[in-house]
Amino acid sequence: MPKSLNIKFEKAVRILSEYMPPSDENSRKPVIFHDIRVGVYLYENGYPEDVVLAGVLHDAIEWSGADEQLLRDEFGDNVVRLISACTKDDAIEDKEERTNELIQRCAQNGQDALIVKTADIIDSFKWYVGQNNDDELKNHCVKNANAIFKFKPKDFDDKIFDELKSWQERFTS
Repeated sequence: MPKSLNIKFEKAVRILSEYMPPSDENSRKPVIFHDIRVGVYLYENGYPEDVVLAGVLHDAIEWSGADEQLLRDEFGDNVVRLISACTKDDAIEDKEERTNELIQRCAQNGQDALIVKTADIIDSFKWYVGQNNDDELKNHCVKNANAIFKFKPKDFDDKIFDELKSWQERFTS
């Protein structure tokens, strides 16, 4: 990967560390570390620059004080489009409806947006396995994986979806 992506990746991490509230023992998971892992996963698997940067920043609009304009100025319209696609709509009160709307929006925004969301869920599977948190595995991870496969267009063909399928099958009863 080019040095310029490494510099932009670092810039994304600096923005997260400046604008993201600190995690504590009551947090579901440490958000900045999660976001970095998602970005690193995408980086190490050779995804395009905008996908990698959106992976690092996928929680920025939802959980931090960084707004769309700041992110647009630093990373461009496409990265913000991908982040926005992966940002849940808290105005939707029903959790299942909120998840379905989010995944549908990712799919409507194209394969790259759904890849970012899928990397997010794969990292969540890994995190909650390490925490022995069966509740989050079934009620968050499997629920999101089910929605991804429900709304993923048939022509979205990437190895990441195969990896998610193996995680989904492992925890589906």
